[in-house]
Amino acid sequence: MNIVVLLKQTPDTESVIRIAGDNKSVVTDDLKWVLNPYDEYAVEVALRLKEKHGGTVAVLSWGPNRVVEAMRTALAMGADTGVLIDDPALEGADILGVAKALAAATKELNPDIVLCGSRAVDYDLAQRGATVAEFLGWPHIALAVSLESDGSKVTAQRPIEGGTLTIESTLPALVTIGGSQAIWNPRYASLPGIMKAKKKPLAMKKLSDLGLNASECGAQAIKMRMATLEMPPQRAAGRIVDGPDTASKAKEVVRELHEKVKVI
Repeated sequence: MNIVVLLKQTPDTESVIRIAGDNKSVVTDDLKWVLNPYDEYAVEVALRLKEKHGGTVAVLSWGPNRVVEAMRTALAMGADTGVLIDDPALEGADILGVAKALAAATKELNPDIVLCGSRAVDYDLAQRGATVAEFLGWPHIALAVSLESDGSKVTAQRPIEGGTLTIESTLPALVTIGGSQAIWNPRYASLPGIMKAKKKPLAMKKLSDLGLNASECGAQAIKMRMATLEMPPQRAAGRIVDGPDTASKAKEVVRELHEKVKVI
């Protein structure tokens, strides 16, 4: 089974995010960049499928050269090869342009299944998987928290309110991985894996290599624009309720919730 995992490099969730002067982007100079955690789950799923069925795992991403670091993390976990679409023409592209480039690169890799995280922890659009699947013309299963395949079809489970939904699709298909660290428990990269990752093939592609150009995928082709970014409002300071005993404090809290907050 040949598997492609779509990766995104995102700021570390512990990074301090500052809005840039244009109010449409964030300051990136001092950010620590990591592999998007949900894409890390997708890498783990891909490696488990490879261990069961054989084949290869290729990781595919886009962006500047710094993205190589995130891809090397996946390679150190056990992925076999990588492809990075590193083209200045993609700077300023929206998700449609990026997805078109990813779909074109995916077709060249000819996989049986494509996996990616259900969301990214930066802008949280949750559109990448569905959009790439549309460009590929493939079935799309979203938010999988378990995944099995017999090599010809794939079966995934996703949570719904009050239960679990089981979805089956023939291959090829694209599946986005949901859930949590506790569900997927992605493996750590071993020291030998880290050393091997430095020698694994990682190809660099331009849009022209994929039969595309900036007018199709770049900033001039965008359909969606970031209007503004705003930090969430600061929370008001909490109030400490005083009283001679617990009963009087509880009575005062109930009064405040009823008369001022109006939630009871």
